[in-house]
Amino acid sequence: MTVLQQTNPNQCFYGDSIGILVLDVKYPCVPGNVANATTYDFPVRYKVVKNASTERLLWEKDPTLIQPFIDAAKELQDEGVKAITGACGFMALFQNQVAAKLEVPVFLSSLLQVPFINQMLGSQKGIGVISADASALTPDLFRAVGVTEGTKIALAGMENQPEFSGAILKRKGSLDSQLIETEVVAVAQKLKKANPDLGAILLECSDLPPYAHAVQQAVQLPVFDFISMINHVHAALIQRPYQGAM
Repeated sequence: MTVLQQTNPNQCFYGDSIGILVLDVKYPCVPGNVANATTYDFPVRYKVVKNASTERLLWEKDPTLIQPFIDAAKELQDEGVKAITGACGFMALFQNQVAAKLEVPVFLSSLLQVPFINQMLGSQKGIGVISADASALTPDLFRAVGVTEGTKIALAGMENQPEFSGAILKRKGSLDSQLIETEVVAVAQKLKKANPDLGAILLECSDLPPYAHAVQQAVQLPVFDFISMINHVHAALIQRPYQGAM
């Protein structure tokens, strides 16, 4: 029998490898959403960042949120998670500050994938980024996740799509998932038509992964999102032995 040593004196339960910071907002989160635990093939643990609203993060970019983000991340670390992600691409704003205070890996924003996608595609192709609100996605956010000057990015946003804006940004209390799928597919098609050199699309918003398959079917490009990033990191954290035959 293997003897296991307790390494975290604060840990009372085990097996949640990924911790997820979520905003202090309420609206329906369908399967595929970062904030729906059935999205994953492995256990995850959530922590609400108290008083971190969509307004304070996306549009105000409130620097006083830094400490609540650090505090919530440390709680997840104490509870035993092996890495911490976020549930909004705009959490890029605090990526460096939170990572500097934690002992486990931190990857708060889906935008962290942009440098990887850029290297994968080469200099001739661009990356289409579909955001919850393209007007709020400033150069500072890209710089915070290591995106270098000259990276070819074409932005599009969901802020003017009635169902998405009403359900997610304005939190009307209901959500028509099929209608949002129609909206994001139309945005993706328009983005590709306006930028024929696109080599991939990244869905910035944590509410958009449920529609990644439909987007890919419509534009026939690689589609990255929060879930592709979380699954990638999880595979590195929890390696499994291979079985097979030669």
